Amino acid sequence: MFNSKSKFSETELPGGSTTIIGAGTIINGDIESSGDIRIDGTLIGNINGKAKVLIGSDGVVEGAVKGRQADVLGRVTGQMDVKEVLQLRGKCNIDGDIYAGKLEVEPTATFNGRCHMGANVVELNVELGAVVNQ
Repeated sequence: MFNSKSKFSETELPGGSTTIIGAGTIINGDIESSGDIRIDGTLIGNINGKAKVLIGSDGVVEGAVKGRQADVLGRVTGQMDVKEVLQLRGKCNIDGDIYAGKLEVEPTATFNGRCHMGANVVELNVELGAVVNQ
């Protein structure tokens, strides 16, 4: 399972693969994933996902979250960049600015920050971020 001769390379992930950070797990550092990712523990760092990012009800992220889609049920402290649909569900708590193609917010969710919506806004923010970080 953990040997160095994995049958999948980093660029050839099997379809439907999901990375899960379980409850009680604390990670310090950034995560980059080309598949779906679910956080039920604590991440002190940034997420750069190419697919769906799900923050479970006990999940905590202290850093930026980027993904194609995202569902948040837990807590995020940091900027969120979601190309398609961002869903703020349950008793989630977001402290930070949001850039999303579309936004769905349940009445029990809490959001503190600025929200920018539309596909053009998300693409512009990604381009500006690349220029600023150079």
